[in-house]
Amino acid sequence: VVLSLGLGLTLLVALSLIDGNIREQLNRGLPGRTPSFFFMDIQNSQVNEFESFLQGAAPDAKIERVPMMRGRVVRLNGTLASEVKASENAAWVLEGDRGITYSKDLPQGSTLVKGDWWSADYKGPPLVSMEAQVAEGLGLKIGDSVTVNVLGRNITATIANLRGVNWRSLGINFVFVFSPNTFAGAPHSFLATAAFPNGSASERELLILKDIANRFPTITSLRVKDALDAISGAMDQLAFAIRGASGIALISSILVLAGALAAGQRGRIYDAVVLKTLGATRLRLLKAFVIEYALLGLATAIFGLVAGGLAAWFVLIRVMKLESFTWLWGPALGAIGIALIVTIGLGLLGTWRILGQKPAAHLRAL
Repeated sequence: VVLSLGLGLTLLVALSLIDGNIREQLNRGLPGRTPSFFFMDIQNSQVNEFESFLQGAAPDAKIERVPMMRGRVVRLNGTLASEVKASENAAWVLEGDRGITYSKDLPQGSTLVKGDWWSADYKGPPLVSMEAQVAEGLGLKIGDSVTVNVLGRNITATIANLRGVNWRSLGINFVFVFSPNTFAGAPHSFLATAAFPNGSASERELLILKDIANRFPTITSLRVKDALDAISGAMDQLAFAIRGASGIALISSILVLAGALAAGQRGRIYDAVVLKTLGATRLRLLKAFVIEYALLGLATAIFGLVAGGLAAWFVLIRVMKLESFTWLWGPALGAIGIALIVTIGLGLLGTWRILGQKPAAHLRAL
């Protein structure tokens, strides 16, 4: 019973915990830090006017702005990017253009892992700061060189330090951050974000988007909630398909459970007849069977919870590299409820016929 139904519950619990944790990560926001908007392609001539407008439309919002260019990695330590054997989690950096920036200070949302940050007035050869995990995936370390093509010009910079980046903060983060002197005088646009301290109503956000589109038609505005809703919609479809498959597995396990209970029916008839002969009433036998099936259901639920929780933790932490794992009581209580209902329900269906058996016919067959 534990194996047949428990394996189905294990799959159901694992998928529910994985789905719930991913959704929680997507929807988890830090008021005042998680952006509500991204604004791209802000030209130099628009910066002051745009920020004045945004401060007037959303005076309570925290506005961040960084320079942004597009660059393509062409060489790593003199080796063509197409010949570099990168790990799966870093290969995307070598595919197409990447957003790059420069900064005199360590960007917010980043922590220095190795090396030292350059001074604010640094004027030497070009330096670059890389995200630590990407650098490891590309086989790079401090002192190595990276060549990036920006505006048709190849720029080679030395890796000065490695940063840890919390990509799930949804803030402004870059794999490559160059020293300011690298792009002195180069034309570029700006990327900005706006974060509300206590969140914002959808009507207000949509009104801000409309006003920006009318006044600054060349600026691209992205509402974070819209992006998250699109991701959530795709996850809903994927979760529906996966739960359908897990539902088939659960139904199969219930059928196996029914077969296991049916196989033991003869022994239960014998027990019921002997107990009736000794004076047990139908109600007392019913209570005994309910307790037995409830204990079986509880054992099955515990097995499913432990095995499913461990499987979900392994997938989320070891495979998907999420920062934390949250135990969700909804799937846990649901698994316990399913296990108890199925075992007690199927058990009593078979037991009801057993309780109606007359002892005499079976005693003569002993």
